[in-house]
Amino acid sequence: MLNPWELLNFSAEKKITPRKFRDLYTEFGGIRLLFNGNTDKKGQKACSQYLDNAGCSVHQGRPLACRLYPLGRQIQFNKAHYIYEGATFPCLTDCAEVLNLPKLSVGEYLKGQEAGPFEKAQDAYLIVMQNIADIAFELLLESGLAASGDTKTLKAWRTLGNDIPEILVEKIGNEWIDCLMIPNILEKTENPILFAKEHNDLILLKAQKQFGSLQTLQELHEAAVLMIAVALHLARGLGADAKEISEHWIETAKSHGTKE
Repeated sequence: MLNPWELLNFSAEKKITPRKFRDLYTEFGGIRLLFNGNTDKKGQKACSQYLDNAGCSVHQGRPLACRLYPLGRQIQFNKAHYIYEGATFPCLTDCAEVLNLPKLSVGEYLKGQEAGPFEKAQDAYLIVMQNIADIAFELLLESGLAASGDTKTLKAWRTLGNDIPEILVEKIGNEWIDCLMIPNILEKTENPILFAKEHNDLILLKAQKQFGSLQTLQELHEAAVLMIAVALHLARGLGADAKEISEHWIETAKSHGTKE
């Protein structure tokens, strides 16, 4: 799974534009890297960036998921926790040669993988995700839509949380997918926090231009649904559970008087 800053880093390492990298090597609008390479003995397709007898062709630009592997990362109460599933360390099954490597603490491992900037990008985009959802909340709660007795907006939010990525991409449309995954930002690309902040500002500006003069309840409903769709799509790119997040946002809206 990829966030926009990771997609940018991949494209820079590949020496092509983010749009071209997205269109050639990712799916669902850029949130997931394609695995369409050669098939291994387990029947699994190799990553699109893997070259036989050479390894990763864009190793310096690899995303956080690759830098963490085989660890998972979970944020609880603003603190990162690093985990792996199962009783046996997974690398020992497929990569027995790791037994010959020195043992490292998690901190030492992450430092060696240069994961720091990529963790910052992940955390910054979690904030962007919530900020996009906040636009939807404003459209629902501060426009008179919820006060009108609207019940269909939260139903649509629930549907979005259950949609598969292919359907969500179609509902969002190319214009907003491009804004979400390949923003036109020429500077600050080496600093993930500044990059995410500028990206956040671009999204907010686009929303203000597109939704600033809405007149009807139907238009407000459609805009609130669109913004939650965009937020949930980014959530998937961050490895989050879209259904769980959708339900959380629905309960938040209901606690502020919105009906379902």
